[in-house]
Amino acid sequence: QVQLVESGGGLVQPGGSLRLSCEASGRRFLAGAMGWYRQGPGKERELVAEITRDGRIKHVDDVEGRFTISRDDSKNAVSLQMNSLKPADTAVYYCHAMIIIPQGEDVRVEEYWGPGTQVTVSS
Repeated sequence: QVQLVESGGGLVQPGGSLRLSCEASGRRFLAGAMGWYRQGPGKERELVAEITRDGRIKHVDDVEGRFTISRDDSKNAVSLQMNSLKPADTAVYYCHAMIIIPQGEDVRVEEYWGPGTQVTVSS
């Protein structure tokens, strides 16, 4: 079993910054693509940014130039640096990871979600 532990949410004024972090823990696994989704009030959950093991990144257009995703494979961790935050960024942010679990000569890929961390951008 793998767990995703998030940290870094909170309340910030418009134009401010926050850094979200997420670390995967468990036994004998490899973290595949890791990323962040968010769900704002009355909205569906959406991808914010994702990074693969080989460093390929995709993100929603709205965060271009403001958010930066990075990963540390030595810690099975992913971070999201959020700058120039807007009230529209207010949401619960969820860490997401595709976890690769060895099974003998084969592997199993499982999808995991963190519990979510609230980000509120308000004056």
